[in-house]
Amino acid sequence: MSNKVMTYKAMKRREMLTAYAFILPTFVGFVIFIVGPMLASFAISLFDWNMLTPPRFIGLANFQQLFNDSRIGAVYLTTFKLAFMIVPTNMILGLSLAVLLDRKMPGLVRSFFKVSFFFPFVVSAVAVSIIWTFMFHRDLGPFNYYLGLLGIDRIPWLNSSTYSPFAIMIADVWRNVGFYVLVFLGGMQAIPRDFYEAAEVDGASVWKQFRHITLPLLSPTILFLTVISVIGALQIFEQPQILTNGGPGDATRTIVLYLYEQGFRFFDMATPLRLRSHCL
Repeated sequence: MSNKVMTYKAMKRREMLTAYAFILPTFVGFVIFIVGPMLASFAISLFDWNMLTPPRFIGLANFQQLFNDSRIGAVYLTTFKLAFMIVPTNMILGLSLAVLLDRKMPGLVRSFFKVSFFFPFVVSAVAVSIIWTFMFHRDLGPFNYYLGLLGIDRIPWLNSSTYSPFAIMIADVWRNVGFYVLVFLGGMQAIPRDFYEAAEVDGASVWKQFRHITLPLLSPTILFLTVISVIGALQIFEQPQILTNGGPGDATRTIVLYLYEQGFRFFDMATPLRLRSHCL
């Protein structure tokens, strides 16, 4: 009996060692690339450092300045406003297009639309932003040209605090919505067709099938896309940097763009690091 117990303990110990061996590379990478930079950022944020003069220890004065800086609040507000515009648009439009693609159609046609929707996602965000800079041009852009044909005045898409956030949203959604379409479509195609056939036999309408079958079974997919959509929207950088450079004023200046400007335009390393520590 004792031999069996010892054998069982040895097997459990071997299993634990094997599990730790598999976890170790990820844990080491997490410590080196996540925990290490976090601690280094906090340590550097305790100094007054602009890359031109030696760092000078000032303790928590940087964080006090952070809370007293009214511009930080404006940057946060702009970031959350853009996220509030981008996330629902990507989710709703992506789901709607996925529902249309999930309908019965020739496979070649479905493949064409899938490639068409996903193609902008694989293109560089910088290239996409440059294209949209021309699209939104007040005098030469196609948007204002067609608005002019309808008798509507030209819109200053990139020079107005009212319209520039919508320009950022349109450029971001155009690039990323294809990813949401493919993920939603994959989730819907994984739902057993027997559920829909049974619902049709019971006389359920298309809307009821979508509401009571598709949406509940897509909830894990919706949660996953919501999380990554929020993360991506809060980290948006290329579109506001290229389209509007954060302007006019701070109308499209996001947190990441503000960090970039402080660190690489004004050589103030303490501000982005203390703001990063504050965000964490």
